[in-house]
Amino acid sequence: MRGRLGRPCLYVPSARLGLYLALRHWCRPGGRVLMSPVNDDVILFVVLAAGLRPVQAPLDPRDGSLDAAAVPEETWQGLAAVVTTNLYGNPDPAPELRARCDALGIPLIEDAAHAIGSTLDGRPVGTFGEAAVFSLSKHTGARTGGFVAVADPAVRDELATLRDALLHPTGPLTEAAHLVRPGAEATVRALRLTGAARAALRLLGQREREGIRMPLRAGALKDAVAAAPSLDAFHSWVRVDLHDYRLRPGHARLRRTTRLLRALDARLAAHRAGTHDLLDSPWGAPAPRGGDQPLFRVPLLVADRDAAIAALARRRVTTGYLYDPPLDDYAGEPFTAPCADPGPARWFARHALPADPLRAEAVLSALRESGAQPVKPDRG
Repeated sequence: MRGRLGRPCLYVPSARLGLYLALRHWCRPGGRVLMSPVNDDVILFVVLAAGLRPVQAPLDPRDGSLDAAAVPEETWQGLAAVVTTNLYGNPDPAPELRARCDALGIPLIEDAAHAIGSTLDGRPVGTFGEAAVFSLSKHTGARTGGFVAVADPAVRDELATLRDALLHPTGPLTEAAHLVRPGAEATVRALRLTGAARAALRLLGQREREGIRMPLRAGALKDAVAAAPSLDAFHSWVRVDLHDYRLRPGHARLRRTTRLLRALDARLAAHRAGTHDLLDSPWGAPAPRGGDQPLFRVPLLVADRDAAIAALARRRVTTGYLYDPPLDDYAGEPFTAPCADPGPARWFARHALPADPLRAEAVLSALRESGAQPVKPDRG
């Protein structure tokens, strides 16, 4: 990855831990961080765990990207950092955000979990900020790990020291479970036992989300905020759906991740082809910023998303990576500064259907047969 990005990279067992490292290094507790309201709730809790105040940014309703021009001037003042999302791999306006951060003297941190192959202005996403956090569980399918890319080589060693202090030891049983999981999941899908498997995971405490968002538990969250910065205080929120996010990886896990990473270019080519087909459909959003991109998921815009999800399910196409409602509606003002213009984010969160580009043909067939109606935002 250093060769791909031209930047020093540090391996971490999860992208969420990598983001926590970056925030703790560059931001003093109590600072305000501009971020997207259409994002995984885990990211909100990582920002809170770092002792920071999330500030929700306005979005472009066409693709869910940060709308830098719509951020009020008073919001820019007093920020400690900006965190991009690059939702589904669609690049945020990094040059504009970089210029703003430079003028304010604050860091730009890129969340590139969905954007390992995306580019902008001829540069890879993840090379605009002081740091960028990538996930190896998305395009590569490694189901574990990530890395932090940094502009300053000296910072890598400092982040490594902080990482090592936060890691938990792993054992042979954990490693064995990780190695057999992909095969077990494939068997479950083949036998159409996905529903039963999810119920079993919930009983074992390995699957905490009943819906799109995890339970907020406001009373307990207030206590955790009072203890921040502290990853331990937020463990029950940050670990959701990834209980090994702080585990030191064993050799077998690293070997498997390395093997899958070697196939990244082929995977990116397949994502790029499926992205083109999906965006070229009646439900396609505008072309991503920066042109042709290998999106991790393609946000199709449909009038009745629940009906579209049901139509896909009938074809055994699972819809994931839904981020509805926006984080300011989900968490409320006690835990985040709300967006000054929440309408576009609400619209996008309600109508965006994240489609897997590797299943583009099945997705498009299901939408055509179901009569799903495309929808366009009122503005933009």
